[in-house]
Amino acid sequence: MNEKTTHFGFQDIPEGEKAGRVRGVFGSVASKYDVMNDVMSMGIHRVWKDAMMDWLAPRPSQRLLDVAGGTGDIAFRFLKRAGSGHATVLDLTEPMLIEGRKRAEAEAMADSLDWVVGDAMALPFDDHSFDVYTISFGIRNVTRPQEALNEAYRVLRPGGRLMVLEFSQIPNEMMQKVYDLYSFNIIPRMGQAIAGDKDSYQYLVESIRKFPDQETFLSMVRQAGFGNAKYRNLSLGIACLHSGWKL
Repeated sequence: MNEKTTHFGFQDIPEGEKAGRVRGVFGSVASKYDVMNDVMSMGIHRVWKDAMMDWLAPRPSQRLLDVAGGTGDIAFRFLKRAGSGHATVLDLTEPMLIEGRKRAEAEAMADSLDWVVGDAMALPFDDHSFDVYTISFGIRNVTRPQEALNEAYRVLRPGGRLMVLEFSQIPNEMMQKVYDLYSFNIIPRMGQAIAGDKDSYQYLVESIRKFPDQETFLSMVRQAGFGNAKYRNLSLGIACLHSGWKL
């Protein structure tokens, strides 16, 4: 039988190859990942992540699973907002977790943090283990995003909250064209100049274009079983927050 295929940027590849390729991309850029986020978004990714926390409204003593959590940005924000609690950061790529552990926040919050290498489609946790599941700019890199959402539902406790922050589509066609010109012409060159890696950032730009639009992804969240599912566009739809509850 022919193996199923998936996309890696604009390439079609066997599904079995994608995780390894994604691991290679993020292993290559790990040491410059946070710097590149600031440069590519002109710092706006910080505003988006704060908006995520505003809508999430972390509460004391909650347990967070942050998938594709890499360098810990979301986990640190969550713990600061909650005041107390615990965060488990899971990522497919160990070099990203290593960079996260180096950050000052990681040392200050060491007793409230776990760092786990793992796959979003097969989480190494029991059912009903977490109060909150987040994934920020990571689900588009998962081979089968629906399976990741299904796993999120499984590991959340009843009453638990899903929140996904991901690049999305601008509803205005002209604005989307302008954004595409910037993305395809500038971001890979920034990747070469700052991280010495043009190809990885070319993939990242292409992966954004292959990700489902807001309404399609909303239907996937609902298909996983989440109730009261909604989304909010950020910066005209360049990014989008999706929220759902395990009711």
